Amino acid sequence: MQSISRWGILLIDIGIVVFSLILAHLLRFNFDIPTEEKFFANIKYGVTVMIVIRVLSFLIFKTYAGIILYTSTEDALRILWAVLGGSLFMATIVNSIFYYSTTHFALPYSIIIIDFLVTLFFLTAYRALVKILYIEIRNRKIDKKYVAIYGAGETGITTKKALERDIGNKYSVNAFFDNNSNYRKKRLLGTPIYPAKYLSRYLLSNQPQLLIIADNNISTEKKQEVIELCLEYNVKVRNVPPVEKWINGELSLQQIKEVKIDDLLERDPIQLDLDKIENQLKNKTILITGAAGSIGSEVARQITRFHPKLLVLLDQAETPLYELDIELNNAFTFSKHEIVIGDIRNQERMENVFRTFNPDIVYHAAAYKHVPLMEHNPSEAIFTNIKGTKNIADLSVRYGVGKFVFISTDKAVNPTNIMGASKRMAEIYVQSLNHHLKEKNLPIRQTGNTSTKFITTRFGNVLGSNGSVIPLFKKQIAAGGPVTVTHAEMTRYFMTIPEACQLVLEAGAMGRGGEIYVFDMGKSIKILNLAKRMIRLSGLELGKDIQITFTGLRPGEKLYEELLNPAETSLPTHHKKILIATVREYDFEKVKNIVAELSQLFSQQNNKALVELLKKSIPEFKSNNSIFEELD
Repeated sequence: MQSISRWGILLIDIGIVVFSLILAHLLRFNFDIPTEEKFFANIKYGVTVMIVIRVLSFLIFKTYAGIILYTSTEDALRILWAVLGGSLFMATIVNSIFYYSTTHFALPYSIIIIDFLVTLFFLTAYRALVKILYIEIRNRKIDKKYVAIYGAGETGITTKKALERDIGNKYSVNAFFDNNSNYRKKRLLGTPIYPAKYLSRYLLSNQPQLLIIADNNISTEKKQEVIELCLEYNVKVRNVPPVEKWINGELSLQQIKEVKIDDLLERDPIQLDLDKIENQLKNKTILITGAAGSIGSEVARQITRFHPKLLVLLDQAETPLYELDIELNNAFTFSKHEIVIGDIRNQERMENVFRTFNPDIVYHAAAYKHVPLMEHNPSEAIFTNIKGTKNIADLSVRYGVGKFVFISTDKAVNPTNIMGASKRMAEIYVQSLNHHLKEKNLPIRQTGNTSTKFITTRFGNVLGSNGSVIPLFKKQIAAGGPVTVTHAEMTRYFMTIPEACQLVLEAGAMGRGGEIYVFDMGKSIKILNLAKRMIRLSGLELGKDIQITFTGLRPGEKLYEELLNPAETSLPTHHKKILIATVREYDFEKVKNIVAELSQLFSQQNNKALVELLKKSIPEFKSNNSIFEELD
């Protein structure tokens, strides 16, 4: 039918018009058409004129131009206007002319109405029938994949319809699952609905190829339970996005995405004190260092909703900063931002940034963070993470910044590597500076406010951040493996990027200065188990399709990360996911001298001397799997 020419379709339509006119007459006269010669003479002209009108209307509205196999609502509307227009023209213009000429109508109004309904029905029905038959014949040739849908609400119904209307439909939905007791022993669109508690039994006995989660109200815990069940029985899982993300309010097959590892690690949404955060950020000039990075860029995205006066986005990475600029302009339609290329280690450049923009709040995310790289380049880690932080902190004081939020890491706790030790030293500097300013009680901007408040936030690995383990595993799985894991017992804490940044904003809003905030990262996760889950989510079988190899600990790495030093304790806050670490205080003058000495040693490029001073300053810093172990 797809190969029939446009004129072939037009001929079929004309045939339907003739048939409809005959049927309309039969229906009008109860299948007993008058036999008088005068009646037939009138009808002959009326039928001829009606056929001509129909053909002209088909040509005008191009009802024959559509491909029948892809008949849509647009095609049906075109047919409606063509048939309605022709019938109205016949009923008003043609009948009026005939009546004034012959005192008879070309066609009785009753026949015109019946003909309109019959013609419209057959023109649309035969197109729909051809399309359905073609899809059925084609789909019978396709090996169907059996699908179960979790969620029998509106989203579940829409999901089933989306699967069925796809031309290349390879899916057959044979079960719905739902917790709603009202659905028990019922059918939905001809498909049985089962209680959710029977899912495990169903997956074991029926082995569907796919399960689609179509319940947007499902709890995070339940969602993870369903995904784990599917992984256990080697059933692929897909997820229906929230309704607000559907394109033009409609769900398509392409929008039903595969479940990602993030779905297995996510937690219940964080409840933020939005009013408090907005009160702090609204109409303020905010500087974000490291704005092109994973954390810095997400902080920027989230701040846009709190109506800042200006966002100053600072980074030395040109291309990702350019991409963030485009994203904020286009996706977020946020233009109140300034892009600044600069290095936090460059005192003169940073001075110019503070002098030009005079920020109210600073989020300091710029840092070198890759553990093995920094182990081989300690001078760069120290110069950026310590000296760079000192530059931004000192300038914040000099230019009267209200709050300075320092984004640190769990690797600063009992550091076993240069990166963690450099971040710990930076923590010590900003915290001791805060206490120093508090003692002096210096005013800022002659407004009567107290001096700059320095707040530190400390959290673990963020999912999907640049250089993190998850993007690495994704690339390795896509390449066919092997997936490399450093050690079978290695564990890490994980948090999504948006989740981490939300807590950064919350901690920044509640901070009074001097605190080190520790985030509740949930349970630590074995990296080996993470790799296995990602392989199974990709539909691959470990040991058959892909292998895992162990590479051994890299320089500076440790098996287990910690959020608190054993000598540290934590205090609760009003937010259950944010704690305050109680750490020992340092004398600012001593810390200032250590940082100055580290900066001087940088010019000598003597890594051993730099690390030795760092270890002397941070007694808990013990190198692991590193050439610097000899200095412990």
